[in-house]
Amino acid sequence: MKKVVIGITGASGSYKYDAVVVIPCSMGTLAEISSGFARNLLCRVADVALKENRELIIVPRETPLNAIQLENMLKLSRLNVTILPTMPGYYHSPQTIQDLIDFVVGKVLDCLSIENNSYEKWGINNE
Repeated sequence: MKKVVIGITGASGSYKYDAVVVIPCSMGTLAEISSGFARNLLCRVADVALKENRELIIVPRETPLNAIQLENMLKLSRLNVTILPTMPGYYHSPQTIQDLIDFVVGKVLDCLSIENNSYEKWGINNE
């Protein structure tokens, strides 16, 4: 099972973990991470994940996006950071807000290779 960092322990490269998820991620935090500016603990943990070549998943929460924000995401994507916007799918016919939230959480868990039934996967159980 993957070890995902929660809290201040991830601010040190000597602490062993497999992944960091920043959810939700504001555009300000995204800009700081993409520029290597570790002004606070959250950005420091993401910076450590980058320098230690650990999995980093960013879940941006804003829309629409401007060119600077897209460039920051592209910069991180080129560093093998997963950019997973909070864009719920609708193919599973969500009925509630919770269904939409579960979809995004399920996608994050999928990226971490953690088995989950948070949403109905496309093509699975679809007749």
